[in-house]
Order: sequence, then structure tokens, then C-alpha cells
Amino acid sequence: MIFLRLALKSLKNRLFSTSLTVFSIALSVTLLLAVERTKRAAEEGFTQSISQTDLLVGARTGPLNLILYTVFNMGSASNNISWQSYEDIKKRSEIEWTIPYSLGDGHKGFRVVATDENFYVHYRFRGDGKVEFRDGKPALEIWDAVIGSEVEKKLKYKVGDRIVIAHGVTRGVGIQMHDDKPFHVTGILKPTGTALDQSIYISLYGMEAIHIDWQDGASPTDEKRVNPESLNKENIQIGQITSFFLRTKNRIETLRLQREINNYPEEPLLAIIPGVTLSELWRGLSQINLVLKIISWLVICVGIAAMLSSILAGLNERRREMAILRSLGAGPKRLTILLVFESTLVTVIGIIIGVVFELTSFFILESWLQNQFGLFIVGNPFTIVEVIYLLVTIILGMLVGLVPAYKASQLALKDGLSVRI
Repeated sequence: MIFLRLALKSLKNRLFSTSLTVFSIALSVTLLLAVERTKRAAEEGFTQSISQTDLLVGARTGPLNLILYTVFNMGSASNNISWQSYEDIKKRSEIEWTIPYSLGDGHKGFRVVATDENFYVHYRFRGDGKVEFRDGKPALEIWDAVIGSEVEKKLKYKVGDRIVIAHGVTRGVGIQMHDDKPFHVTGILKPTGTALDQSIYISLYGMEAIHIDWQDGASPTDEKRVNPESLNKENIQIGQITSFFLRTKNRIETLRLQREINNYPEEPLLAIIPGVTLSELWRGLSQINLVLKIISWLVICVGIAAMLSSILAGLNERRREMAILRSLGAGPKRLTILLVFESTLVTVIGIIIGVVFELTSFFILESWLQNQFGLFIVGNPFTIVEVIYLLVTIILGMLVGLVPAYKASQLALKDGLSVRI
């Protein structure tokens, strides 16, 4: 207790410099924990962009390419899958459900995805996150369209608005437009923090309908143009899709089914396990993770260095204090313990303030981070790694106290008691 009283009185006597030191450490700890927690949120959001899906199937290509253009709307498919092959695989007894995807067109920089009712029922992300509507209903009819939250925010669409899809363009503004066959917004999705927010969803029949009179990528002439009012699901034949998701009734069947699809005799297909591929892709970004950790520790080092410079700067003012303590019987060992205790106390106070500030900031900004950056702050506020970071910071604070303690122990008793002019 005597060390605590002496330390508190000493720190109170140097309140301004002590407050600056505590603030620098608190800010350093806040940044360290914020970077680590943001990294966890980014990793969680990335690797859980698609969940509860056992296999993702597309035309033969690279696993990363398949998951990028299907899940993240990045890149384009090298080939398509015939509808017959999809139907053949879909009928297998071990499959519980499938979600077909047909890609290739866009609208003002946003990708258009054609799918069916299974998407709205079975698609999952971030564990058990479901596709939910903020307004309206699913796109099940030929000319229905559902828009993601980012599409609604940037293009200011509402239910009932007219949408014209660009042919063969997934990014930017298209040159050839399907303006003779417009869609109408029937639903707006709630924000998910995934690529769903930046997509427009139509039915598979809608995708076939807008291309029904196109030949070899060329728009039809007026004579060959098909009137959209004459089209219905009965006279539309689905020819191809880009990829599809599937879930098996028994997870044990996944690897066997994956092998059989990869060896499918009718056409070259590729089946991947999304979770495994996403984890591999995240590990490929490990250099970014390393850079973030280096920045975090540099911030901590700056905070510790600020504390050291503050203690050393104030040591000259405390020469008389040290000498009085020496005259009262406090030896070099006790002075060392006192100064190490002070530096540890300052570090602990800074850590506590930093932790409180970090937790409060994420609590206040949670909704904003979800809507703006797709960062869902989930899980425990601290992990073992973060606890280790805090313990290492405390140890560094203790070690810093040894430097001024050594200098103080070298001061002569008469040097501290002598009057300086």
C-alpha cells in the first residue's frame, strides 16, 4: 500500500505529463485492439459470405475464379453449364436443395443474377443469416427484379420502378441494352454486408426472356423482335446456367459427391467446398494481416516510448524527491520498485481506458460499420491473442520503468539535497 500511495501522490504532482502519457498509451491500446477486432470481423465476413452450402458447382475453371465470380461478383465465367446437366445432378437422392445462378448481364455497374425461389429460401451467409426483405417480395415472375441495399441506396430505386438491363456487361455502363424488355422492382433486400447488397436478382425465366430473340450476341432487328407481352414461362426454355450451390442431406456424402461431379462424363464440371476455398483465399492474403499487426505493434511502441520520455523528462524534477526518500532509508532497490510500480500503474490505467474506449466505440459504431463496410462485429470482445497483446503491453510498461529506476539509483544523496542556483 505504501508504494501505491507514494506512486499516486507522485503521479498527481505531475498530473499534466502523467495524463498525456496515459492518453498516449490508451490511444495505442485502442488502435491495437481496433485493428485486431476489425481484422477478425473482416475475416469472418469474408469466409462466411456463403454458409450452409456443401458444394459450389460450375464449369471447369480454377476454384478461386469460380468462387470469386459466383459469390463476390468479381470476374466472369469462362463457360456455362447446360440445364440438362444441372437437372441430372439435382435429381440425385443425396442432394437436399440446389440454388442455380445465371450471370452475364448488368445494370449501371451492378451485376444481375438470375436464380429461382430456392435462393430466397435456402441461401445462407454468416452462419444462419437469411435473405430478408426490407420491402416487397421475391422476383419469381418473368419481369420481376429484386435489388440489394447498395443498389437501392445509390440508384434511389423503390418498389415499382422500371429497370433496363445491359447486355453482356457486369461492370460499368453497357452499350447494348435490353430496353425493349424492362423489369420492374418488386423487392428490396435488407443490408447483409456481402455481395448480395450489390446485386440485382431476376428469375431464370427473365434471363432467358431478354435473350430469346438475340442471335450470337447481336440485338434483334425490328422484324425479329419478340414482344415481351407474348412471353410466359410455358414458352421459355432454360438452356444454360453459370453455376449452382447445393447442400447434401448427409454431410458425409459431400466428398464423394464432389469427386463424382468433378468426373462428370457429360461435360467438364468443377465442384468445390466454399468454406475450404474461402479459407485458402484468406490465408493467401496473410501479408496484409502481417502488415496490420506490424502497424499495431509500432503504435504500441510509440505509446511506450512516449511514457519513457515523459518519465525521464520528469526525473530531473524529482531529484530532490528521490534524495529525500534515500535519506529516509529507501535504498536503490526500493526506488527501483517504486519507479517500476509507477510505470506499471500508468500502463494499466492506459490499458483500462483504451479497452473501455475501444468497446464503447464499436458498440456505438456497430450499425454504421455494418451498413457502410459490411463489418459485422460478432463473437467475444476479446480473444486469447488480444489478451496476450495486453499482457505483453503491461510487461513492456514494467520494463520501461527499469530505465529511470537505474538512473535514479545512480543519483548521489547530496546531489539531490543540494540547493541548485
